[in-house]
Amino acid sequence: MDIDPQILIFVGSLTAIAMLAGLARWLGLGGKPTLKNEIDVRKATDEVESGFTPSHWSLSSKGESVLAADHAGRIMVIKRHGNQFAGRILTSASSVREEVDGLIVDSGESWFGKVRMTLTDASVWTDRINRL
Repeated sequence: MDIDPQILIFVGSLTAIAMLAGLARWLGLGGKPTLKNEIDVRKATDEVESGFTPSHWSLSSKGESVLAADHAGRIMVIKRHGNQFAGRILTSASSVREEVDGLIVDSGESWFGKVRMTLTDASVWTDRINRL
């Protein structure tokens, strides 16, 4: 019985892909990180800007984003970007829109985009951001 070489190549490629996917899972690569507590928030804010020490923060309901303020009155928004977090310090060019289930924060930078957040204290953050 002769097997077509194209079938062998296909099966070999499929096997290699499955093995690489298994290896990535075993190593814990990929996934969707979440922010769960104060330690996570402090680590994420320090990664965005070294020395930013949050005094107040609010995590989104699913842990995919956070709003944090420091003692100097600066406000930082952080969102999940792939399997890491990215953030920006908000400026007077930033805007916020309150919705029924939370808010949408626009950092004012088109490359960063808007961040949709579900927060329990959305109106407090809306006021803070509008005062920038």
